[in-house]
Formats: sequence, C-alpha cells, structure tokens
Amino acid sequence: MEITWLGHASFRLKGREATVITDPYSPTLGYAIGKPAATIVTVSHQHPGHSYTAAVGGEPHIVDGPGEYEIAGVFITGIATYHDTERGQLRGRNTVFLIELDEVTVCHLGDLGHVPSAEQTETMNNVDVLLIPVGGKNSLNATGACETISLLEPKIVIPMHYKTEAVKAELDPLDKFLKEMGVKEAAPQPKLSVSKSSLPAQTTVVLLEPRRG
Repeated sequence: MEITWLGHASFRLKGREATVITDPYSPTLGYAIGKPAATIVTVSHQHPGHSYTAAVGGEPHIVDGPGEYEIAGVFITGIATYHDTERGQLRGRNTVFLIELDEVTVCHLGDLGHVPSAEQTETMNNVDVLLIPVGGKNSLNATGACETISLLEPKIVIPMHYKTEAVKAELDPLDKFLKEMGVKEAAPQPKLSVSKSSLPAQTTVVLLEPRRG
C-alpha cells in the first residue's frame, strides 16, 4: 500500500486493487488537493474541511458513518465517536474508520475530539497505521494524541490536522506533538510504502509532506 498525505486530514491509500481517499477538503482550506481519483471516499463528519467529495474524481463509493462495509475487496469499519469531550454536545459526532487494505489495517481518526473509551479502544485493536490529528482546537491536541497512541499501540503513527504554511485554520504546530512523543529528528517524506511484512516492531512516527497540486 502507498500512503500519500493530501493535506489536513486527507490521505490517499493506494492498494493493488483499490484506492481510498479520506476526508477530502474544500479548496478554501489552503491546501491544493487537485482532482484525485478513488474507489472509496471516507468522510468522518460533515464539514467542508473533511467532506468535500466533489474534489474526488471517478465514481467513488462514499462511506460517511458507523457500520461495516466491504467494497472492492476493502473492509471498512466505521466507529461512532465524538468531535469534542462532551459527547458531541459542542461539535457533534465523528466517525473513526478502520480500513483493511492489502492486509494492512489503517485507522483514520478524523476529527476525534477525545481520548477513546475502553470500549472504543477495544474496537480499534490491531492497528498497523494510525492517522491521528495532533493540532488541537477542534480535535486531539499533542497530549491527547500521545495518550491515544499509548492505548492503541499502532506500528506506525502519521500525524495530521496541524498548522502548516498552507493551512489557514488556527491549529497547533507539529513541534508540540513531536516533543511529547520524544521525537528529536524526523524528516518528512513524499509518501510511505507499507506492507504487512515491512511494519516496524516498535511504534514509529512517520512524517509526510502534503502533496502539492
């Protein structure tokens, strides 16, 4: 599987037989998503920064809520969570997606606004790659992200939804998260190729550069 960060909370997961795009955003956000094609699009919640499906080419299947799905050989589990620490009273609901593609399980947390409960953590077990918001404000901050990582114990962690030169939203910079995780040096890379056999033994933070244009 090839993982490319399209910016904010949007990733392209390209497998042998299918491509998944998570949380496509409106061009007003600041990044340039282009017009990527996909087999499946996942939407964690209805907000222009996460649900702009018009940005995706082809005729993708849209998955935008809790449940179990099997599409084009991809297994997806949507888990009901919240966009805040008050059980959705402030900002509503959020769907976390477990995506099984090419024998690798990717967990996309969307705009998760709270540390997962014990029941939710049990549902999110055996995560290989965790795509996690770290910029705070409307989702997990650095501290909450680190606590979530310790609960889920993924093999690879890819931070998302933080302040960059492109994004106009008020978010915390990546530095706070890296400091909390004890990561002193990490060079961003254009994409990540991962297979079940190539997963690291210990939790590893991987930084991706947002795709341009």
